Amino acid sequence: MAAQGWTVLPHQREVWAAYLAGHSGLLHTPTGSGKTLAAAGGALLQALAESDRGGSPRLLWITPLRALATDTARALQHVCDGIDLGWQVVLRTGDASSRDRRLARAGRREILVTTPESLSLLLSYADTQATLRTLRAVVVDEWHELLGSKRGVLLELALARLRQLAATLRIWGLSATLGNLDQAAAVLLPHVTHPLRVGAAPPRATTVECLLPTDPGRFPYAGHLGLSQLPQVLGKLCSARSTLIFTNTRAQAELWHQALAAVWPEDLQTLALHHGSIDAAQRRAVEQALADGQLRAVVATSSLDLGVDFPPVEQVLQIGSPKGVARLLQRAGRAHHRPGESGAIVGVPTHALELAEYAAVRRAV
Repeated sequence: MAAQGWTVLPHQREVWAAYLAGHSGLLHTPTGSGKTLAAAGGALLQALAESDRGGSPRLLWITPLRALATDTARALQHVCDGIDLGWQVVLRTGDASSRDRRLARAGRREILVTTPESLSLLLSYADTQATLRTLRAVVVDEWHELLGSKRGVLLELALARLRQLAATLRIWGLSATLGNLDQAAAVLLPHVTHPLRVGAAPPRATTVECLLPTDPGRFPYAGHLGLSQLPQVLGKLCSARSTLIFTNTRAQAELWHQALAAVWPEDLQTLALHHGSIDAAQRRAVEQALADGQLRAVVATSSLDLGVDFPPVEQVLQIGSPKGVARLLQRAGRAHHRPGESGAIVGVPTHALELAEYAAVRRAV
């Protein structure tokens, strides 16, 4: 890894050592701290030591979002290629091609990246269950997003089945914003008496700025989408090279994208929209253009707020209430997504009551 210019961090070495010793556990580190390499490194180092060229599934990676799955698959393939392991990564989500779905079902790739729903579908096939017996590790990314939800219960059932298929399976959960670590570890690893918990540096510093209305006396008290703040938002967008604008609903994202397009001072090709109802090919094109630094602004929903790495993004805006401190920290982490960097987010209240919410959020972080 040193030959690739990669710097290994202490928490990554700790997770690798725990994995190689046969342990399962929970990795809780700030956003942008190298969780992907930390979680995958143990399985890859074991394969290198054993000259394991694969041929069947070894590592299963589960994420809650399709965009995150695509980004993770790309990152894992880059690592495998960088260490000359020869392993191949296949994506099995609702966005996967027919070819990738066949490869995933046949178990002809060493690393499978999927979602809880797609994993449950794979487990419903008798032939797939046989191929998954060769698994050595499962990584559950952004565990906090699934914990305590119906999707989380679905995943817990799938993991129980996988533990029956592969008795020596090691399971690791990843998150940056878990509150109760004991509960999170107990739910993910009910079969482990004392699951390991690995932490890194303290949470990254996060700055919350609130975009105040120019005329507070005419600011609505409730029930608006924030378009009265359009001039101030446009000014913020023009001050940064690349910005992610988060909304809480797809309808709000569509309306904000339409409003920005009407006043956009540059080429409209530098403004984009991203949410789960958009065609998969278009979503992938937006993600790639954002990663390549070709977009000045992207209006998105939660489809981009977990773990996705877009280095060119300098600024994050949140339209309306963040609906929770954990979600705000996740979204703030999309800017300057690198180890040691601080996070920042600009809150755009849509009505007067949200001014109080942002005041509370600033105190919480």
